[in-house]
Amino acid sequence: MPSPVAFDVDRLRDPALRPIAEKVRAGERLTREDGVALFRSHDLFGVGAMADAVNRARHGDVVTFASNQHINPTNVCVLRKTCAFCGYARLPKEDGAYRYTLDQVLAEAAHAADGLTREFHIVGGLDMQAGLAYYDAMFRALKANFPHVHIKALTAVEIAHIARIEKMSWSEVLVALREAGLDTLPGGGAETFSAAVREQIAGKKLGGADYIGVHRAAHQLGIRSNCTMLYGHVESFEERLEHLQMLRDLQDETGGFLAYIPLAYHPDDNELGKRLGRQGTSTTGFDDLKNLAVGRLFLDNFAHVKSHWIMVGQAVSQVALHFGVNDLEGTVVREKIYHAVGARTSQSMSLDDLLRLIRGAGKLPAERDSFYRTLRTFDGPTPAVAAA
Repeated sequence: MPSPVAFDVDRLRDPALRPIAEKVRAGERLTREDGVALFRSHDLFGVGAMADAVNRARHGDVVTFASNQHINPTNVCVLRKTCAFCGYARLPKEDGAYRYTLDQVLAEAAHAADGLTREFHIVGGLDMQAGLAYYDAMFRALKANFPHVHIKALTAVEIAHIARIEKMSWSEVLVALREAGLDTLPGGGAETFSAAVREQIAGKKLGGADYIGVHRAAHQLGIRSNCTMLYGHVESFEERLEHLQMLRDLQDETGGFLAYIPLAYHPDDNELGKRLGRQGTSTTGFDDLKNLAVGRLFLDNFAHVKSHWIMVGQAVSQVALHFGVNDLEGTVVREKIYHAVGARTSQSMSLDDLLRLIRGAGKLPAERDSFYRTLRTFDGPTPAVAAA
């Protein structure tokens, strides 16, 4: 359960937020109705101030990041025609389709030879030719060549896909991959759990209950994971809260989630964006900040809320450090999936740029490992520059 938090309710402009603020001050758990009210409120600064107070009570002014590298080994995917929000996937013989060989994976991973990269983030398509043997060999080779690097790999959707083609249970696949070198699971593939929403955006993708089931199986094996929610497409506020409730319930049960990461929908270069007439638009900064703040307030049993700067941009991510966020996506090196659907951010961020972003928000940067243990700290905030 949450702890009491000092907060001045007089900072709120929306009277509807006052009962929620009293709960936050008293350390009471918020209801779904409270979460919907937070989303409906136009008092963004009031919602943000509550989330900031909760975050500061837990983490102070420290903001963490990981020196990580994304590797996307295949974009071949059996759901190419059914995931309307995706612009990354390809059919096996379609232009642009690829599947890395082991040598190609190792060549891309060679960036980690500098000794500074501490995590491989590995996700891709649902490729019928990328089963257990493919990932077993990949993980073993990565561990042999880069033993210092943590492997965070394969979404719940990919785990279920491998289990299906290998005729194994989720747990059997997870045990085999752990023996090969898998350390934790990323949180992708959740989209929005509502069956009505999934029917519109990803009708044949692993359902919300099964996504939770795979993560439950991983947690029961001692494999920690992250979780996400894709927002800003066709979902309602009530459906967002249904999703968050399912995440909170599993965290109550297992305590296995490391971080919550809301992901902004990008409408470019995908069928859903065309259908909605949303090409060239994206989520607003208002909604991006609101999703992060509500996540911090509603998911009271989550220690960490991360802003994915690749999806919302560096500016919004920096402001988010005062809206309940204590963790930023890291160095990345090269990201493909979100850039395939219109992300206009860079594909990587240098250590210096990460430090500058965090310090510029008046925060204290710290590099962490994949389990959120501090590896090193840096100097404090950059002094504010007076206007000319």
